[in-house]
Amino acid sequence: MHSLAKITGIGTHVPEERLTNADLERMVDTSDEWIVPRTGIRERRVSAPDEWSSHLAIKAVDNMLARYPVTLNQVDLILVATATPDTTFPSVACQIQDHYGLPDTGALDISAACAGFVYALHLANGMITSGLHRKILVIAAETLTKITDYTDRNTCILLGDGAGAVMVEACPADQASFIHTRMTTDGSAGIHLYKSDLATHIRGQEIIKNGYMIQNGREVFKIAVSTLSREIPLLLEQTDYTLDDIDWFVPHSANLRIIDAVCGRLDYPTEKTLFSAEYYGNTSSASIPLALQMGIDEGKVKQGDLLLLSGFGGGFVHMSSLLRWTA
Repeated sequence: MHSLAKITGIGTHVPEERLTNADLERMVDTSDEWIVPRTGIRERRVSAPDEWSSHLAIKAVDNMLARYPVTLNQVDLILVATATPDTTFPSVACQIQDHYGLPDTGALDISAACAGFVYALHLANGMITSGLHRKILVIAAETLTKITDYTDRNTCILLGDGAGAVMVEACPADQASFIHTRMTTDGSAGIHLYKSDLATHIRGQEIIKNGYMIQNGREVFKIAVSTLSREIPLLLEQTDYTLDDIDWFVPHSANLRIIDAVCGRLDYPTEKTLFSAEYYGNTSSASIPLALQMGIDEGKVKQGDLLLLSGFGGGFVHMSSLLRWTA
């Protein structure tokens, strides 16, 4: 089915407080010389004690409204990708609806970890193309520092907070943003990246119930690199495009080593990738819209560019989407 949806605006927001590598050196046994070569991260943003994902989301939406000639009039669905909702319920999406007073609007949070933004775009495209909706507000918002164990030197160096928002609207087929999407899931690897909640085990394996994010970095690296290296060529095989046609590759900014490894396997130039983690850290679902916004602000991403978005994360879930930038 040909898409009948396009992206008409984007906005982002990060908290004011910075947590630099030098700050982390005073907290755990690490150093800037160790962190940068392994992750590409120099600093991250940290939400205030009374600042939650909904607050970052609202500021990202306000940023979009200030940047682009879009409005919230007639928004009929709000989709929020987040692994760190203020509360399990009410959802962050419900709080967005309440803040803006949007009538006749559905509201739904999506749990797809670091792939959440690409998942939300896919759902928005499908719902609009099917004719069920006409205008959908898509948001990715994370406050990962609130679930970070700052005694775990391997994880705490990675995570930061931030949010991004885009508007997706109905359009004629020749104006559509969305070209093709591919998704995969490997639930058997869930034990390698999780945050505890009600259960005490995952597939019979005991989990650490401390409320923080737990990850096996070595396994996450292998899964991410092998998945993207395998799935991106399969996605492109189902289209009329090749890697040479891609103007910008926008993977989830987990760390630079993963991106370098994927680009190496695909023989794709790393200078044509967008990476938001250097100064924002790994912001999970928010990393892709943050990278897009940086690319736009730096004059890299232009209207009409062909983009390849790839999200991967806890679950394990993956989704890659080929789209034309139309905002």
